[in-house]
Amino acid sequence: MALDPVAEQMLAQMAAMGAPPMHTLTPQQVRAARVPQLPGPDVHRVEDMEVAGPEGPIPVRIYWPREVTEGETLPGLLWFHGGGWVIGSVEGEDATARRLALMADCVVVSVEYRLAPEHPYPAAITDAYAAAVWTVQNAPRIGVDPARVAIAGYSAGANLTAVIAQQLRDRGGPTMVHQLLVNPVTDYAMDTSSYAENDRYLLTPTMMKWFFDYYVPDGVDRARPDISPLRATDLSGLPPATVFTAEYDPLRDEGVAYAEALRAAGVPVEAKTYPGQIHTFFVNAHLFPEGMKAVEHATARLKQAFAH
Repeated sequence: MALDPVAEQMLAQMAAMGAPPMHTLTPQQVRAARVPQLPGPDVHRVEDMEVAGPEGPIPVRIYWPREVTEGETLPGLLWFHGGGWVIGSVEGEDATARRLALMADCVVVSVEYRLAPEHPYPAAITDAYAAAVWTVQNAPRIGVDPARVAIAGYSAGANLTAVIAQQLRDRGGPTMVHQLLVNPVTDYAMDTSSYAENDRYLLTPTMMKWFFDYYVPDGVDRARPDISPLRATDLSGLPPATVFTAEYDPLRDEGVAYAEALRAAGVPVEAKTYPGQIHTFFVNAHLFPEGMKAVEHATARLKQAFAH
């Protein structure tokens, strides 16, 4: 399918601005240049706090979609933002977290995990795992039913989601009822057809190399399943999954491959590639009609998982 006209217009506007390519800048320069996102929908309450991690406090932002009556609990959703483990923030995906909270009627815990290169692999994984365990163990404190918690993320955050789902299984829980992977990074190789085809649609192969080189220190094997979850030898026993990919995204094929590998291992999976879309369509749902449809689809899947 042809590139979404919304994406075409956005890419043209960015090209006209003449900003230097990301890979020519330092992570600190990229972070400083990022513009604030448009505000998302109103929710009942938002609170910034810190949760305990093995290497220090982990900031989280918690969203409550509505007032919870006495004795009532809501489902919970862990959200891990994108940004190649190097850039990105809770603030940058605030609008996405608000949409998920309202549309899935759940409490969202958005995790400000540590970023590379200041905190390279495995710092982000350490924080993501600790936040997942904290959320279930402290569920009553935040009005969440510990038996109805799902895990989700976008791009590098979806990589963390896949990795943490595997670690939770291997370490005996806690159990997540669902995993939502939006445009996930699942393999380090960067050798798929979608990498060859999509070198000009915002996220590029050059940018992915820039991200990986900052995230994974020299000497670390990138084929490790906690970096490349597609390479795990056993995917059985993982939570049911929803996997979204975008047609014009270098990460498309590895996301599809991960969904197929989950399915082959007996994990219930729904996978969808959104035609005409670029990497950021889901987190820019205020701009992309197909992005809003994807958020609606994702939250419908989460509500089904929470109902069981």
